[in-house]
Amino acid sequence: MVFSSLTFLFIFLPLTLLVYYVLPGTRRKNIVLLIASLLFYAWGEPVYVVLMILSILFNYFVGLDLSDENEARRKKSLFFGIVVNLLILGYFKYSSFLIDTVNSLFGGVLAHLGGPIRNPSLPLPIGISFYTFQAMSYLVDVYRGECSPQKRLSSFAVYITMFPQLIAGPIVRYEDIEVALNRRKFKPGSFLDGVLIFTKGLGKKVILANALGAVYTEITAGNLGEMSALTAWIAALCYSLQLFHDFSGYSDMAIGIGKMLGFHFPLNFDHPYRADSVTDFWRRWHISLGTWFREYVYIPLGGNRKGKGRQIINLLIVWGLTGLWHGAAWNFVAWGLYYGVLLILEKFVLANVLKKIPAWIRRVAVFVIVVVGWVFFSHTSFTEAAAFLRVMFTGGQAHIFTDRTGLFYLANTAVLLFAALIPAALPIDLFGTDGRLEEERKAERVEMEKEAIALALLEERATGTFRTVSEEELESEEETFVPEPGLTGAGLQMYEKRRPNAVMSANAGRSHDSVLTTVVYVALAALIFAFSVAYLVSDTYNPFLYFRF
Repeated sequence: MVFSSLTFLFIFLPLTLLVYYVLPGTRRKNIVLLIASLLFYAWGEPVYVVLMILSILFNYFVGLDLSDENEARRKKSLFFGIVVNLLILGYFKYSSFLIDTVNSLFGGVLAHLGGPIRNPSLPLPIGISFYTFQAMSYLVDVYRGECSPQKRLSSFAVYITMFPQLIAGPIVRYEDIEVALNRRKFKPGSFLDGVLIFTKGLGKKVILANALGAVYTEITAGNLGEMSALTAWIAALCYSLQLFHDFSGYSDMAIGIGKMLGFHFPLNFDHPYRADSVTDFWRRWHISLGTWFREYVYIPLGGNRKGKGRQIINLLIVWGLTGLWHGAAWNFVAWGLYYGVLLILEKFVLANVLKKIPAWIRRVAVFVIVVVGWVFFSHTSFTEAAAFLRVMFTGGQAHIFTDRTGLFYLANTAVLLFAALIPAALPIDLFGTDGRLEEERKAERVEMEKEAIALALLEERATGTFRTVSEEELESEEETFVPEPGLTGAGLQMYEKRRPNAVMSANAGRSHDSVLTTVVYVALAALIFAFSVAYLVSDTYNPFLYFRF
């Protein structure tokens, strides 16, 4: 099941939200969310639900083992957990790629040993890269002491399986939703923000990405030898913008559904096609993946702390792995290393030169670099990618730079390309929601900690002791924001220290917008939703590129 389907929009999501909000208490809501997430996954991958459940159980118990006080035991548990997760991911995602590579390189030798290795060609479990990376980040964060191991199996299972971000991200670290897993509130403003963000993502996916994908497919289905440079550039631009709207649209829908459910997922795309450097592009594109590789691969390898030579090696390792994460093929590895080399040149060779170039020139140059990179991404054969690039820059063997076909596509796609480029390259926040995402995530954590501290203060007053408060006490307590007068001790000091930062209101999601602005946003969202549904009903093009993850 995908978000941009009529089944999801009119049956699955409404029923899930209805049951979710009818049942009281975070624990019951978590059970509803877990069941819904397993059904959502089983809709497309019924067999691999078992694999996901086994992954949940394994990582849950390893996480508990990481709370052991024996440091040697904790290191062994972490190593064991990471290795098993990587083996599972490697077996299902990369075994066929590895076997094909070995057969290709050593075919002659293998022929004398009984023939090539048989390739099982296992179907790839949807979303395995995402939920495996989340599980590994959880284990590392627990080991580092950045979060506590989740004692409740159902809550941990919700973290791994949560359907909004299960099959295509964003990659959510456990500490980002640790508080919300145990306690979250319904805020009408945040729910409305979630609806608006979801609708924006749906429009990106259905109205823009699908139309761009249809043009790209139509152009590339033709004879490359007869294609003009203009036509090839239009195809490359369509693919580049389709990829952005496909993936960022899905991320927006995931973030929106998360907000409807009371979670605040991190922003995953920040107008990447306005980047003025390759480094800046990767700060804006698939932010959660870049953060993951920085925190769990680049920094542990030594980052930039061990000299330039080691830093260059670390960058090449990280970007080779980044490419491989996107797909089990050499073109993806080449695509990743392409960015690794560009980043190395940018940091160590061109840094001083780039500072003297006007920003708009740098933005245009980076956009061209990115479009060229997507050519490697879209072609599994290096020969095909090179041939396509040759047509883009030289007009191919016939040196045709423009023709009637190219002008026809330009006339018919100019408006679409312009409309698609605006949200990808301009700092425009359609519903005024993006700026609040990080603020709300931080404020939510402060508010929950404040309530826990206030409850602890009440306990301190009654018993003279200060202790940790259980989830049941948090859920049963209604007025816990202001401690009674006369309280003293460490608990009161903690409360006073945090009190100025607790800024979340019951309706924080739209507290900065007037009623008229909100009405306009809702009307615009309704229009986008209506157009999206109309496209879906007419059975439009729906490739959804990131299913291969």
